[in-house]
Amino acid sequence: QVQLVESGGGLVQAGGSTELSCVASGSSFNINAMGWYRQAPGKQREMVAAVSSGGTATYSDSVKGRFTISRDNAKNTVNLQMNSLKPEDTAVYYCLVVVAVTPTDGMNYWGRGTLVTVSS
Repeated sequence: QVQLVESGGGLVQAGGSTELSCVASGSSFNINAMGWYRQAPGKQREMVAAVSSGGTATYSDSVKGRFTISRDNAKNTVNLQMNSLKPEDTAVYYCLVVVAVTPTDGMNYWGRGTLVTVSS
């Protein structure tokens, strides 16, 4: 079993910055991909950014150039640096960790979510 604890977020002014962090803990496990998703009121959950075990990052078009995802494999953490925030970035942000089950399969673990509110 893997537990995820998210931190960061809160109320930020438009144009400002904030950082989200997520720490994975539990019994022995190997992490494949890590990422951040978000869900705005009345909308579906969407991928924001993800990073592979090798460090390759992927971003949604809406945050490319403004957000940066990073991971620390030694600490089982994934961070999301969010710059130039816009009111449309307001959402609950969820951490996702994919734990290897077999060489070709993984299990998804989700954090409880942390709210980011961007005021105009």
